Amino acid sequence: MSKPQTQPQTPDVRAHFGLSALPFTREVVVSEQWRMPLFDEPLGELHAVLEKRMSAALLAPAGSGKTALLRALLTRLPEARYRVHYFKVTALGKRDLCREIAHGVGLDPAGTYPALVRQIQERFEATLRTDARRPVLLVDEAHDLRPDVAPIFRILTNFEMDSRLVLSVVLCGQPTLKKLLVRQEVEALTQRLALIASLRLLSRAETRQYVEHRLRTAGCKQPPFDEPALDALYEVSRGNLRAIDHAALGSLELAAARSIPTVDASLVAEARQKLVP
Repeated sequence: MSKPQTQPQTPDVRAHFGLSALPFTREVVVSEQWRMPLFDEPLGELHAVLEKRMSAALLAPAGSGKTALLRALLTRLPEARYRVHYFKVTALGKRDLCREIAHGVGLDPAGTYPALVRQIQERFEATLRTDARRPVLLVDEAHDLRPDVAPIFRILTNFEMDSRLVLSVVLCGQPTLKKLLVRQEVEALTQRLALIASLRLLSRAETRQYVEHRLRTAGCKQPPFDEPALDALYEVSRGNLRAIDHAALGSLELAAARSIPTVDASLVAEARQKLVP
């Protein structure tokens, strides 16, 4: 009779490095997010635009902290004053996209395209008039919008021949969104954007600061990375936040599994090789 196979134990990173929490995970409360001009400036600009009931776009490479920024933006939009609807774009036609929006705002997603547009606008007007809350659409993955579909957001923001500001839209996507916004058929929508904010990947110095911040919020008292390891984290990630998190946590797990007190550059490189390309 064969012996039952034992599952490999997950290394206890917290116990090994004396941490109060596991660092470099996606579970970061807004109050513990890293604060730098890199994020604070576009965050403040977007908030100011929404306060004026206007619309904007946010361009951000994958892994640059777009989701974290949007979460921080939500905390600046109190529920007593704003009704925020968030959804991700897929390559849908006009009617199907309207159906997605209708469903997201609590409407029956059935009907023709013109009827859906009318119902959605009426819902936004009611939100502002009856509930005294400003409607906001956060449109994620907006770089996937079809050029013939993107103008729908111009139509949705048109109230009483553009004489009233009712709905604010924030189009969020990768830098290729900018190529969409300069297309002639999307020009009318682009002209409605009061701001095109952007995020970038971290510099070498910012990568170090970010790693130190994540460790500090996890209760780190003794730095677990040596100097070459910190440089290696930048080299393998090129300032991509998601890649930094994966490589940093992976190298901590390798060190914990082998009872190594300090992470060096070789462990960072090994952790990077284990990641999915």
